[in-house]
Amino acid sequence: MMIGFADHRRALLEAELARFVEELPALGVDRLYVTGDLARDDVRSDTPLEIVIVHATEEPFRRRPDFFVDHLRPRLQTQFLVYTPEEFAELYDADPVLTRAAALAEPAYAR
Repeated sequence: MMIGFADHRRALLEAELARFVEELPALGVDRLYVTGDLARDDVRSDTPLEIVIVHATEEPFRRRPDFFVDHLRPRLQTQFLVYTPEEFAELYDADPVLTRAAALAEPAYAR
């Protein structure tokens, strides 16, 4: 791997995240956490943007990312995990993804 690809990818991921954060208030999002390689500071040239979103919705769990794909139109590979505020509070200590996401940093966005 050539030096600089990871730094370039990090810049692309951070720019995409900033673009998302600008759109979140209009979408009614409570919080957004960055997880995965970007949160662990282990970015490679193919690292996706992995985020956990806390959002009040009645959609089934498997359909929730569709809303954000449609409205945010990701320009990079992005993985959305969407929890309701109640699910996030209930699963916070039991779900390793949520525990790591919240432990790695403050939310990237909070209403």
